[in-house]
Amino acid sequence: MTDHAATASPVAAVGRAEPQRGSSLTRQRVRAAWTFLLPMIVVLSLVAGWPLLSTMYLSLTNASLGGTTEARFVGFENYAFYGPNLQDWDDELGGYFVYYEETDAALVYDPRSRNFFDLDTEEAVDSFDTSRTAPYIADDGRWILVPLDDGAAATALSPYGEEVDTSVVFSWQGVLADAQWWRSVWNTIWFSFISVTLELILGLVIALILNANMPGRGLLRAAVLIPWAIPTIVSAQMWGWMLNDQYGVINEILLWAGLISERMAWTANPSTALPAVIAVDVWKTTPFMALLILAALQLLPGEIYEAGKVDGIHPVRMFFKVTLPLIRPAVMVAVIFRALDALRIFDLIYVLTSNSRDTMSMSIYARQQLVDFQNVGFGSAASTVLFLIIATFTVLYIVLGKVNFDGGR
Repeated sequence: MTDHAATASPVAAVGRAEPQRGSSLTRQRVRAAWTFLLPMIVVLSLVAGWPLLSTMYLSLTNASLGGTTEARFVGFENYAFYGPNLQDWDDELGGYFVYYEETDAALVYDPRSRNFFDLDTEEAVDSFDTSRTAPYIADDGRWILVPLDDGAAATALSPYGEEVDTSVVFSWQGVLADAQWWRSVWNTIWFSFISVTLELILGLVIALILNANMPGRGLLRAAVLIPWAIPTIVSAQMWGWMLNDQYGVINEILLWAGLISERMAWTANPSTALPAVIAVDVWKTTPFMALLILAALQLLPGEIYEAGKVDGIHPVRMFFKVTLPLIRPAVMVAVIFRALDALRIFDLIYVLTSNSRDTMSMSIYARQQLVDFQNVGFGSAASTVLFLIIATFTVLYIVLGKVNFDGGR
């Protein structure tokens, strides 16, 4: 009995020690993983995180490329606010011009001290009867108009002294109140949805063809990748020449085929500009989608198809019941990669249509504010909103689509 206990005790001890060694080994592997990942995390934080934080900070200021004064913190005014036009701010006075109609006095409102100053006497004016007259200081430091009993109202003045229509000065302003911004959002979403859908369908068809056993399959695979290998700027300029209304080959082919009766300016016509851009993008990026789907098809075991043939299952039924569910994780990953590229599209649309309102994407809108209008604060706000839209879409797609990037569900 004693010998048996002595013999069993080391085994029991080993059994009890195994979880501890496994736990120690797991912790060691986790530490090793973080050791290798830490340099990459630091580099990504510097390369991507710092510019992103800088952009978010600039979106809270009135920074300008052409400005001669130091940028001023304006909070969320670049995003949305109701009040006077930001351009009516006077740096020398440190406030907005306000004309007080009842006393015929030119006033300046200082949002920092929340006081009105008479421009002539430079004395503070703080005894307004807000039930009858004068601007009223809102809680957020902005000022709004309070109509007078007799229908009159205070009038805003620009820094140069001329009267400005209060319906223009007092309005919703900022990126989220700009109709062109929302039009660019719609253009981008519509472009992304149509192009990614077409690329998914065409990429799946091409991948199935390339996966079949046929002569010249390797050469065909290499040829399909040519559009994807061409730089976007080069392909966009090439298609811009082909779509030209004077010497473009597209018009020549369609005229020869009798599909059109006269030459068309495909990228200048509002009704054809966005479809033309979508067509070029589909031509350019369908090979990328086909390549990812083809890689998934290559991993499928051939035994399931042999079993399907033995059972007499129709190939179409095999595709929808077997092939498509098995490659679904790869398809979901391919779609999200293409969708992210499409949502931040810039170069292709800019080369083909420049700053056209009919095709302007969110990235082009932000670039126009930053570079053309030199409004760094406003452009940074647009860039920040663009980032938030893409980040929200990514999270929702991964969560609702149950996407795992390791290939499982």
